[in-house]
Amino acid sequence: MSGFLRRLFAPRWQHPDPEVRRQAIARLDPAQDGQRQQLERLVQDPDPGVRRAALAGLTDPERLLSLRRQGDDSHELRERLITLLCGRETSLDLPHRITLTEGLDDPELLERVALEGDNQQLRLAALARLDGEEALIRQACENGIAAVRHAAAARVESERGLTRLTQEARRDRQVVRQARERLNRLRADAASLADARARREALLASLEAHARAAWEPLYAGRFRHLMREWARLDDLPDGEQERRYQDACQRCRKVISDHEAREQAQDEAERHREKADRSREALVEALEESLQALRHGERLADQDIASLRSQKQLLASRWQALSDQHLADDELRRRYDAALAGYEYIVKARVRLDERAGAIEQALQEGDDERLAGLVEACGWPPDLPPSPLLQRAHARLHAADTPRDQDVEARLARFAEALDELERLLESGAFKGASRLHQRLRHQAESLPADRLGTLRGRLKRLGARLAELRDWRGFVAGPKRDQLCEAIAALADDDSLGDAELDRRHRRLVKEWKDLGDAAANREQSAAFRAASDRIHERLADWRDQRQAERQQNLAAREALCEQLETLLAQPAEQADPDALREIRDRARQQWRRHSPVPRDAAEAIGRRFGRIRHALQALIEQRAHEIAEAKRALIEEARALRDRDQAPAQQADAAKALQHRWRALGRAPKGEEQALWREFRHLCDEIFARRDAARSDQAQRASSRLDAMQQLIDRLDAWHPANSSETTDLEAAIQKASALEPLPAGRRGEGMRRRWSGIVRARRERLARLALAEEVHRWRRVRPLLEAHLAADAACLAGAAPDEVADAGDLPEDLRRAHVQRNAARQAPPAPEDVEERLARLRVHLSLLAGDPVNRQDDPLRLAIQVERLNENLGREPSRAEELRGVLADLLATGPIPPALWEREVGDLDRTLESLSQLPPP
Repeated sequence: MSGFLRRLFAPRWQHPDPEVRRQAIARLDPAQDGQRQQLERLVQDPDPGVRRAALAGLTDPERLLSLRRQGDDSHELRERLITLLCGRETSLDLPHRITLTEGLDDPELLERVALEGDNQQLRLAALARLDGEEALIRQACENGIAAVRHAAAARVESERGLTRLTQEARRDRQVVRQARERLNRLRADAASLADARARREALLASLEAHARAAWEPLYAGRFRHLMREWARLDDLPDGEQERRYQDACQRCRKVISDHEAREQAQDEAERHREKADRSREALVEALEESLQALRHGERLADQDIASLRSQKQLLASRWQALSDQHLADDELRRRYDAALAGYEYIVKARVRLDERAGAIEQALQEGDDERLAGLVEACGWPPDLPPSPLLQRAHARLHAADTPRDQDVEARLARFAEALDELERLLESGAFKGASRLHQRLRHQAESLPADRLGTLRGRLKRLGARLAELRDWRGFVAGPKRDQLCEAIAALADDDSLGDAELDRRHRRLVKEWKDLGDAAANREQSAAFRAASDRIHERLADWRDQRQAERQQNLAAREALCEQLETLLAQPAEQADPDALREIRDRARQQWRRHSPVPRDAAEAIGRRFGRIRHALQALIEQRAHEIAEAKRALIEEARALRDRDQAPAQQADAAKALQHRWRALGRAPKGEEQALWREFRHLCDEIFARRDAARSDQAQRASSRLDAMQQLIDRLDAWHPANSSETTDLEAAIQKASALEPLPAGRRGEGMRRRWSGIVRARRERLARLALAEEVHRWRRVRPLLEAHLAADAACLAGAAPDEVADAGDLPEDLRRAHVQRNAARQAPPAPEDVEERLARLRVHLSLLAGDPVNRQDDPLRLAIQVERLNENLGREPSRAEELRGVLADLLATGPIPPALWEREVGDLDRTLESLSQLPPP
């Protein structure tokens, strides 16, 4: 009972019946806060009618927006908001509504306000809050205010959106035109970006290929050129392209740095080679000086021969050590061989003398001059060498009887004076050893010469001897502390057990060399014995290591011999087309292996070194021969390139031929170092001229293509803006088609393909419009002769009613086909055909008109439709059918058909008129 009472006394707006609640809403005053709150609660009522009634009483859009933010998003609330914001049922001022619109975030509400708002500013404010491209396209196509359409179209950015605008925005030609222009710019920009990206990709591919290529003289210059071309591009590379560019640049820099390192290593090796050559030259000069001193001496003593032999052994050892590092050049090798030949010349003469020394001594004692002369002649002592003391005695005995005493003394005095000059020269140059030996020899000679004949020569000899003594004292003064230091150093080295064998041997050799370099300056037996004892202790410690080193030297010798055999086999049968680069690599690797297999035994070092030197020179000669052959082949390629440049040929074909020449150039290999760069510069210059001519031709072709595209674009825009008003303007269309044909073929690409499609669509649309215009003109012409048809129908009705056939008068200005039809219609009333034939013919004409108009045909008329279609195909076989001519023929047949009963005409005339009306409708411009 209590629930019933509550329902009984409850407010009407809370009544269970929706109709009662709707009636109660009319009594609520929105101006009062309590009743307004009741209305706001009723906004969420389950019944749609109640919600609409409650919303109709609320006129504050802010309160409705607050309700919507609280979760109420019903359709009625949204419609009421749109009504209020659009200004249909409220007195809310425009600035307030614009402010509320600017605070909306619902795309649907904003889109409705932009479409239905009562003010342009309100719509623009709603449009400014829209972000979706679909909504912007709908606004650009459907909005009723042009400014809003233009603002919406201006915010469409994508190619797909602009394409839709050109297809769907038919109510605003400015939107279509601007969208088409922006679409063309966008596509042109996209094509430009694609071209730029293609250029960047091509440049990046060239840079990567350059990074993989081997170094050549123009490698660094080409790398810098590619870097400048990369920096000159306008577009920005993406991350992947930048990474590839940096990787390629790093590889190119590595190639350049590796080449620079090789060049530096080669320069360093060249410096070492020059240093070794200077050392070898000093050794050769020392030997040559010793040989020269022996030849200028008075006699050749045993001490001189022993000193010469020790000097030769030291020189050969040092020469071989330097040759293991770098081979000597031919000139220095010839000097060394000549010095060795001079040494062998003296040694062999000494050996022959030693073999006969006992017999000569016996002959001197016995006084057998004949036997003595034979023995001296058998010795074959060279005339340019001073004799030994034994030969000197033999010569003196043999020539004592034959040569006058005075002449012999004068000759000896002259030689003595020359020897004094030589001694003075040696003292001035500081050559102590040579000067000491020469001074000793001159003292012996002075004793054998007459004292009364020497005169001033004896005084000069004493003065030079005093200078020699000063030089000896000075050397002793300098060498004394040095000998003490060397004795202490070698004693400490002998007691040092922390050093390795190799380091111990190196230091020992250095100390021994420094000791020997001192010669006999400040020499004494105690120091020499101490130094020798310490050296012997070191030799004992290094005995096992030296044996091991000797075994290694034998292995290195065997490896060097095997290397020489391999190279000799290669040189014995060289390939006819041997690549100089491969031969250079073989040479360099052989040199590395030669250095790696070092040292070798001293007694075999000189022979194997000479053998390798001959092989290396022969290999270098083969390399130079092949390089010169390649140089000749490249000169021939240069001549071909020059002939190709001067040939009258298409630039593209010339460029392809130049590329083929470049492939052949790279396949040849390298010419000699001095010629390769000059030949490459000349060949590259010729190829650049050919490629520049091709690029110029391409640029001209691209310019002509761009001109054709621009002309085609102007023709398309002009034809797109042209809308024919009558069918006689077909000539204008044909003229435009001829101009377009003159511009064909268009350049390949997206722009050209797009132009072709657009041109085809525009031409098809204009042909269709001209065809529709021709049909409409035929229908209008038919309507002018409609009174004549009505007269014939009246005459047909009278004739069919039993009256005498009446002939309808000619209109006078009929075309020839209608005039013939008029005559046939008058003749038909004179001899009427069967009514079934007339009805079938009329139905056939109706179906034919429906086919021309594209209207659907009833199912019962399908046989007629098929027959008419077959007939049309047969009549139009071999030529393009004309719908206007066909319509003209059908209308002429309609005029000629008769007599037609009035009932039949009333049944068919409605379909005929509707069909003609559809044919007379023109397409929109």
